[in-house]
Amino acid sequence: MRFIQAVWLLVALASSPGLGLRLATTTSVYDSGLLDRLLPVFERATGVRVEVLAVGTGQALRLAERKDVDAVLVHAPDLEGEALERGIIAQPFCLAQNSFLLVGPKGDPARIREAGDVLEALRRIARAQAPFVSRGDRSGTHLKELELWRKAGLTPEGGWYLESGAGMGQTLVLAAEKGAYTLSDLATYLTVGRKRGLEALYRREDPLLLNQYTYYLVPQGAKAEEAEALRRFLATEEAARLVEGLQVEGTPLFKPLRGRCIISRGGGR
Repeated sequence: MRFIQAVWLLVALASSPGLGLRLATTTSVYDSGLLDRLLPVFERATGVRVEVLAVGTGQALRLAERKDVDAVLVHAPDLEGEALERGIIAQPFCLAQNSFLLVGPKGDPARIREAGDVLEALRRIARAQAPFVSRGDRSGTHLKELELWRKAGLTPEGGWYLESGAGMGQTLVLAAEKGAYTLSDLATYLTVGRKRGLEALYRREDPLLLNQYTYYLVPQGAKAEEAEALRRFLATEEAARLVEGLQVEGTPLFKPLRGRCIISRGGGR
């Protein structure tokens, strides 16, 4: 497995036919270490080399549209549904789930620990004008954040609302530096955010906070057979055990779905 930084995309991907299977995935997947468990096993079993590009879901799907990648692993059901309808991606396999949560400084100036639901938690942040860092990058996490603000009846703006324009790990680092709140996926919070002193201030079972990761093939991709081979591997019990076994201090980062989707494309259950 090799990680390719986004800045080298046009040189390293589009112009290099000798590369292996090209997989675009989210920064939250990459930062979690999930691919470090899955891909070496796949590569040893098949001899297929996987080139990983970690970007937001929106950018991953744009790469798929341009055929710059052969497969994607993403987590934005609305965007995925649109891409499926347009034939940009195909053959979804729901790989894993975890949840989103609101994290922030230990002092919790907006008192979101006491909120009755996640929408009330966001309203408390807005009323207090407590610093909040948004991804601002059209990633799955950013789109989920915007959905929650919309459902809360709010349009966040002003000096308290910041945009990182970066991946999840970097956004958590910035939130810690600013003493700010942010929306994170569970895996990246446990691997990055908690180490930076951020607290899990709103983490509850809530359908609005479900986070599903789905693998898709890119039709007519340059490495279509290899992408299908990876799909078959991800559907195995061995892959499910590897997903389930990824833990931080005894806490699983993901729950394997084994192809059983919990969120439909379009965002509904």
